[in-house]
Amino acid sequence: MTTAGLAPAPTEHLLDDVRLAVLTSGGTAGWRLTGDTLEIGPHPELEIRLSVPLGDAVGFWHPACGWQRTLVADWAGYHQISLVNGAAAGCLYDSTGRTLLAFAAEDAVPEVSMRFGVSEESKTFVVHLAVPAAPYRVHFARSAPSTAAAMRTLRRALGGEGFAPREGAREPVYSTWYGFTQDVSDTGVEREAALAATAGCGVLILDDGWQRLGSGRGYGGVGDWEPDLQKFPDFGAHVARVRELGLRYLVWVAPLLLGPGADCFEELKPYAPASAGAPGARVLDPRRPEVRRHVVALCARLMGLGVDGLKIDFLDEVMVYAGRPAHGADIQDVGTAMRVLLAEVRQAVGETALLEFRQPYVGPGTAGLADLLRADDCPADATANRVRTLDVGMLAVAGTVHADMLMWDSGADTRSVARQLIGALHAVPQISARLADLPRAHRRVVAFWLAQWRRLRHVLLDGEVEPGRPDELYPVVRATRGGECVITVSAERVVAVDTAAHHSITLVNGTGAERLVLEVSGPGIGLSRLYGPDGSRIEPVVRRLEAGLVSLAVPPSGMAVLEEER
Repeated sequence: MTTAGLAPAPTEHLLDDVRLAVLTSGGTAGWRLTGDTLEIGPHPELEIRLSVPLGDAVGFWHPACGWQRTLVADWAGYHQISLVNGAAAGCLYDSTGRTLLAFAAEDAVPEVSMRFGVSEESKTFVVHLAVPAAPYRVHFARSAPSTAAAMRTLRRALGGEGFAPREGAREPVYSTWYGFTQDVSDTGVEREAALAATAGCGVLILDDGWQRLGSGRGYGGVGDWEPDLQKFPDFGAHVARVRELGLRYLVWVAPLLLGPGADCFEELKPYAPASAGAPGARVLDPRRPEVRRHVVALCARLMGLGVDGLKIDFLDEVMVYAGRPAHGADIQDVGTAMRVLLAEVRQAVGETALLEFRQPYVGPGTAGLADLLRADDCPADATANRVRTLDVGMLAVAGTVHADMLMWDSGADTRSVARQLIGALHAVPQISARLADLPRAHRRVVAFWLAQWRRLRHVLLDGEVEPGRPDELYPVVRATRGGECVITVSAERVVAVDTAAHHSITLVNGTGAERLVLEVSGPGIGLSRLYGPDGSRIEPVVRRLEAGLVSLAVPPSGMAVLEEER
């Protein structure tokens, strides 16, 4: 059904060119606009309808858009939202990147359905939010020059300046997953940990495979979460040895998955009626108090192994229960139950513990609960890592955005290795290759780019990021802070360089071309350093760039540093 097939309702002007109708089961509902915040009073089963003239609209971004970020028809655009599955937020923009509609709901916890798309009948773009109950508040950003600018306004409205990252959240990570998959052991992990610390990592994550019955790439044995004594005869001593290298230690857990091979399966299976998307497992229903007690106790017990935190996986699997009645539950809404559960987990593991969440449960509703906000799995896909980390950052109210773990072909050239790191540059990188087995040239690439990332971290993580249009997949990403600027180029574009505004400009060539084409405005600037993909210094052809169009020779996966001559 198209939105035109719904019962009609009169709309009222809200702001800019946005029109609004607010409906309940009994008719229309009252609302008010306070500043740029829509406030709706108490009502059951609320429907919020937004509509905007199409104008020059070219794309619609929302936290779960994936690769579908152009305009869809209103009969195709649908997303079921909850605390662990995106957020009620979105941004419509035109061909210049300017926004036509940008909004984010203040309450990111309850189950909400969002329909959106082009109305063929009315020639407008519509967004309909079905909310289980009000009061409800939605923040809007007035027309802004870009999606990123509009989302910065919304992050501030959602309280995005009130959280400080926990220590360790901003350190490069070594993860065992792609390097080892489930074939982990104490000796193998400790050998990699020593190399990772030397390369510049500050955190190690032990992923799947450490637990008893953790083999075969399935999840039929999960649930007990006890170390496999064949792989880790003394898990506590192993953790201590890794931490002595200067690394914080996190361990992977999927606390809501339950496999039939687990010793606790018979006890817990009444609380896990549905199968999970993860093969071989069921998913525990967090709306049951018994499940929440089990998960909280489990996470507290794992911290007792001496680790610094947990990588908590597969929380979005609970969406299988969305909209379904739960017998014996004390909470019916999945999002509300997960908020209660995760708040109790946070308290149980302690304030200093590091927690990693991943897409799609890294939105504003989990602000303050997780520290590492990781992009969803995209093995060897540098483009997806760039796009997903920037997407996560759009609504990262608190916590630090992390890339998915980086893997590559050990037989590839250094350009391919560096391209993976460049795709993760505007987030915290996570390395996931067996460093001991890599060629020395690859290890030089890793060490060089991690060192450069550390040099630029204050700009990349704390600066103002402008990635461009979402539907173009962010081909030129610009991070600025004070007089410093980092520009990552992943498509052959003319790149604007403002030497009047920035005294230090780092240019990263993420393309396959041997040059970057720049449009320099402002005074001339010196080319102080030029690097190949492995960090080798290159003698530049030119030493100074003047205003105008400039073709600058930078090797693929290389870097150029421009600085004021002193």
